[in-house]
Amino acid sequence: MKWPNHGGQPEAIKKLLHMNDEKKLLDFSANLNPLGPPNWLQESLNNSYEVICRYPDPTYSTSSARVANHEGIDPDKVLLTNGGAEAIFLVAKYFEQGKALIVHPTFLEYERACKHYHIDVEDIFYKQENNFKLPMETITEKLTDKNILFLCRPNNPSGTVIPEEDIKVLLEEGKKTDTYIAVDEAFVDFLPASIPTLSAWLHTYSNLILFRSLTKMYTIPGLRIGYMMADASIINQLKKEQIPWSINGLVDAVVPKLLEDNRFVEQTSNWLHEQSNYIYRTLKQLNFYFSASSVNFYLLRDNLQPKRTEELFHFLVGHGILARHTHNFKGLNGKYLRIAIRSKEENEQLLTALRKWRETS
Repeated sequence: MKWPNHGGQPEAIKKLLHMNDEKKLLDFSANLNPLGPPNWLQESLNNSYEVICRYPDPTYSTSSARVANHEGIDPDKVLLTNGGAEAIFLVAKYFEQGKALIVHPTFLEYERACKHYHIDVEDIFYKQENNFKLPMETITEKLTDKNILFLCRPNNPSGTVIPEEDIKVLLEEGKKTDTYIAVDEAFVDFLPASIPTLSAWLHTYSNLILFRSLTKMYTIPGLRIGYMMADASIINQLKKEQIPWSINGLVDAVVPKLLEDNRFVEQTSNWLHEQSNYIYRTLKQLNFYFSASSVNFYLLRDNLQPKRTEELFHFLVGHGILARHTHNFKGLNGKYLRIAIRSKEENEQLLTALRKWRETS
């Protein structure tokens, strides 16, 4: 079966499973904030409508300065991108025909970008049996001849967070081997305040590259808003490689306002804390495995029947719930489902379906 490469594609799944187009599916396959977009965003886009009549500032100076201020770094260390995906591909271009290390299971676009730019990729794997722990010894052994290491923190699809001390060790080792450490922080806005981001480390480590996305927190994947942060020398080079006017005028107009909306992020944090605690308590009672996620999604598997994950996927679809398959995540190969945390009512529908699964199986 040719599964879609990403979540958030209910119509594609319906066609794949020969389902009636009228069948409604609650989409738990896309890791987006169910509270968003913010209430003010539509009016702001309407008020910014006139910007489509002129070319955007090709340097996006205002938005870049706001990002830099938000992150506490210099503007010359920031590059606005067309979603996080463009940032990943630009970095792959920087290391064209080099050598990379990717830790799986993780976001698919790192490997895709590396292949596009003829980068030789070596795969290593998280220790699934140990809460997706990073294989530090293996990584440090293999950094010697690598130009770049791709990491995802929080990791997609597990939602687990690499400890800061591990990142620091890798950055120090990377300085010795002339290896860059690229960390994708696309879901960092969902982390509790006790887990800091890595942007402050850019002052110390010139071999650190960070990817960010604003589409997840604010539920605006159609707008394609992302940025990357790195040493000024890298940013300067990538600006030369970036397609002119990669960012449209509407995006440039709303980036500063998004970064100012701290209240929305706080509301999301409160919602996530409440819902995740409830969900994980219930899953434990029902004897389901769930990854030690710190964000708005997690991996799920039936502890009692771990080999029936695909049956569970179809069971949930039959009950109007679309999970994210994991067939194309290296190292998972369909053994888990990735589930997003959604609204209270929708989460309850998922748990009701899982209770039925437990009763009937």
